[in-house]
Amino acid sequence: MAKIIVVTSGKGGVGKTTSSAAISTGLALNGFKTVVIDFDVGLRNLDLIMGCERRVVYDFVNVIKQEATLNQALIKDKRTDNLYVLPASQTRDKDALTQEGVEAVLNELSESFDYIICDSPAGIEKGAQMALYFADMAIVTTNPEVSSVRDSDRILGILQSKSRRAERGEAVDEFLLLTRYNPSRVEAGEMLSVSDVEEILAIPLLGVIPESEAVLKASNAGVPVILDSDADAGQAYDDAVQRLLGKELEHRFLQAPKKGFFQRILGGR
Repeated sequence: MAKIIVVTSGKGGVGKTTSSAAISTGLALNGFKTVVIDFDVGLRNLDLIMGCERRVVYDFVNVIKQEATLNQALIKDKRTDNLYVLPASQTRDKDALTQEGVEAVLNELSESFDYIICDSPAGIEKGAQMALYFADMAIVTTNPEVSSVRDSDRILGILQSKSRRAERGEAVDEFLLLTRYNPSRVEAGEMLSVSDVEEILAIPLLGVIPESEAVLKASNAGVPVILDSDADAGQAYDDAVQRLLGKELEHRFLQAPKKGFFQRILGGR
């Protein structure tokens, strides 16, 4: 049986889809057959970040409505073996997702995949509720700012009360992924620190992704940033995947780079 992992947040624009693409790619690179599903019906961004938007013929809703088979809708990633994408529909309403339909698709995928990554929409609308309901594990993605962290805390409440596991008296494994982290801004008091966020959410820290231009460049190029091994963000996502797989690694990119002598003299310019 596959492990179902939802990548979620309470607020939009925190890097959920970027994280879904990176984590699913990382799992596939480690030899696990992985599928990543876009639950954001009506918007559909995952296929852009994965660089397969021109190959979308059928989508998640087509499969739920039995207008296409799962095999017809799955897109095999060109760069990474063992990785597949199930895109969302841009033309349907979120009500097209039914609990019975989503469960049937997940059950079929579970027969042949090791990991199912669910790229959840932000907030608590229907697409997000569907992704959260079936999760075995949740990667709660947040920026180091109060409103983002507060909204993520609300998502944790839903996971602990309205998920399938909660109904069975079981717990969803919850992990924190902190994105767009800038240690210099933390030192200046403009951002929450890692320890601040950990104290508020009180869930294990999976990874800290530094603020990086490489993320935007990778997204625009349709390449998951984890494939950029020279970028801090790519390395941080790879670290997060290794921790997900049970390895113990120290967290990197938490300290601001020290200024050299001339930078200090010139005031950091």
